[in-house]
Parts: sequence; C-alpha cells; structure tokens
Amino acid sequence: MRKTITKLLLVFFLMTMYAYTLSIDSIPDNMVILEGENIALKTLFGMQIKTKGETLEAVSNNKDSTITPKTGKATLEVSLFNNIPIKEVDVDILPKSKVIPVGGVAGVKLYTSGVLVVGMSEIEGIDNKKHRPYENTGIQEGDTITEVNHTAISSTEELMKIVNQSQGKAIQIQYRQEEETKECSIEPVKTSSKEYKLGLWVRDSAAGVGTVTFYEPNTKTFGALGHGITDIDTEELIHIASGEFVTTRILDIVKGESGAPGKIQGTVDNQQNIGKIYKNSQFGIYGKVDNLASLKIDTSREMEVALREEIKLGKATILCSLDNEKVEEYEIEIEKIYRDNNYNNKSMQIKVTDQRLLEKTGGIIQGMSGSPILQNGKFVGAITHVLLNNPQEGYAVFGDIMLKQSKEIN
Repeated sequence: MRKTITKLLLVFFLMTMYAYTLSIDSIPDNMVILEGENIALKTLFGMQIKTKGETLEAVSNNKDSTITPKTGKATLEVSLFNNIPIKEVDVDILPKSKVIPVGGVAGVKLYTSGVLVVGMSEIEGIDNKKHRPYENTGIQEGDTITEVNHTAISSTEELMKIVNQSQGKAIQIQYRQEEETKECSIEPVKTSSKEYKLGLWVRDSAAGVGTVTFYEPNTKTFGALGHGITDIDTEELIHIASGEFVTTRILDIVKGESGAPGKIQGTVDNQQNIGKIYKNSQFGIYGKVDNLASLKIDTSREMEVALREEIKLGKATILCSLDNEKVEEYEIEIEKIYRDNNYNNKSMQIKVTDQRLLEKTGGIIQGMSGSPILQNGKFVGAITHVLLNNPQEGYAVFGDIMLKQSKEIN
C-alpha cells in the first residue's frame, strides 16, 4: 500500500514539475506591447511577476498577471513564492500610433536570401545510370542554399554557373534548414548534354497580388496581407533578401464557392513602384513606401489602432478593392475574438454580411487577405484566411500585431 502511495506521489510531483516547466516556457523572454495594452501572462500557484522600476504597474495572483504599461522599456521579474528567481522578461512599450487603412490591391515581388530547394529528382548521367548526388547530404525540400564554395549566391543562375564550373568535382554547400545553418559536400553529375547537375529543383523569387492593409505616416511604413508568403511547393515561409511592392491591374474576379476559394486575378508586369519590402513574416509583409502617390490613399481616414480590449463582437466593416482605382467599404460581423492569441494570425473569426460583396465574390477570396477591418472609428485588424467549406467566413489578425511587426523594420 505504501509503495502504491509513494508511486502516486512521485507521479503527482513529476506532473506538477512538468506543468510548471510548461508554464515558465510559455512566458516569452521579450515582449513588445502598445501603450495601454493589457497583457495577461498565465501563471500557476506560487508564481509571481513583478516589475523593476515604475514603468509598468503589475497585479499578480495565482491565475495570471495583468500588466498595464506606460511608454518606455521595462523588465518583468518572474519568481516562485516571491523568493526564487525564475526568469526576466524585457518589455518594450510602444506609444499609440495612428495609421491610414488602405484596402487597395497591390503586386508583390520577393527575392529569396539564397535559393530555395523546392524539389529533388534523379539524374541520368552520361554513363546512362541514375544518380542522386543530394542523397545523404542532409538537404531537404524547404531548405535554402546560401553559399557554394564559400561564395554567397542569390539566384538560380549563379548556382548553375558554379555547378557547371566544377567539372564534376565536389562542391561545398552551405544551407539553412529552419533556423539552423548547415554544410555539406556534393559531387555534381555530368549529363548527356554535358551539363553538370545536383538533382535539386530551386527557386529564387516569388510574385503575386494582395491587399495593402495600412500606411503609417510617421514612419512611412506599410503592412499588407496579414499572413506570410510561402513557397507554393514547400509551403514554407520564404526567407527574403529583398522585395518590391508595385501597383497592379485587376484582370478578373473569380467568385468563391464551398470547397473552391475564389481569387482576384491581377498582373504585376509594367506597373508603378510603391516601395520596398523588408520583412515577410507569418503576420504579413512589411516595408517602406517610396511613392505615396501610387497608393492613392485617403489621408483623411487616419485613425488609431484599437487595443484588443476595445474590439467588440458584432458589426464592423472592411475596405477592399474589386475594381481598378476604387476601394469600397463592406459590412462584416466579428463572431469570435481570441484576445490571448499572439502565436498565429487567427485572432478573430469573421463573417461577410454585405450582400454587395457576396454577389461579387461569394465572400472572402484570395487577394482580399490584408483587407483592413474597421470598428468604431478604429483600425482593428485585417483579413487573413477563408474557411474553405464556407467562403462567407474566415479569420483575421489583430491590428496591434501588424503594427508591432511594422515597427521592427524602422
């Protein structure tokens, strides 16, 4: 009996330690928040969060710690039973900002940092045998080749040139796999056409259309899409070296249906420059505007970015362009709000209710991602996804998340 009780106590102790470890790991080392934003950090019994100095005011209890910030920098101290230090959290509190919601469709051109591996295939050599030179190197689809023979590369042409110059001798490749940099050696195979190949399919750029969410006049930055641009083959977020934002000409609107999302079809060829893209993240693309006139925005619509506590369930509107040169406002409903979500771009669930928009598009379609959402005179977020089984509904990201992302490129 005693052994059983001892085992149960040991299991309870290990489970408790595991729960505390998960809770501690869930608290970030760094945070960026807006002035006036309340952040609830989930804690367990005995865990307390205090602040150094007077920049932040924190109230701590056994369930969570609610922080009410003032502009500046601060450090949070996390402790156990107020005596055992666990970790510190650096907090950067940004002042409230005003943005101009845009809603216009624009073209995106991204150029990768290195070349992206999008596929692999056997090669028939000049000896009529099948070869896989990439085998056992560790390279996988979704990896990015950044250097060959200690020389940085930025295009498929540069990679092909070095491979052919090798004359079949082993080349040293540096590549990025997720966040880790690795190296390997590959011997190119000579083909019957007297070319040398690695058996890797690579890509160095991507292009498409999407909606510009906002422009911030003070910093001349913009945010768009509300989600990152991923490679069509690997579905991995593209690591960019540079990018261009250009005007686009809408060619057609394909109406969405259940199981078949619609889309805005446009061209990015021979269009005007808007600005440069510096960041491609899961929360959208961000950059600097060089040619403000090409955005054709209404500067009188400058408004505050809503804090999450200010967003309400119910009626709201979106701005989007389904016709060249024209941005219109349409009604939607905010059905659910996930206030504690800082981890992905599904912050709110929304539904299109405007009959004009439903008649034109059937709901949310590809290319509308980034359409700004307005409520009570404030910018609250942007459309990010459509539900495939019901194109009238989809998800949106909080405006404060997009604003924080844009601040990181200043």
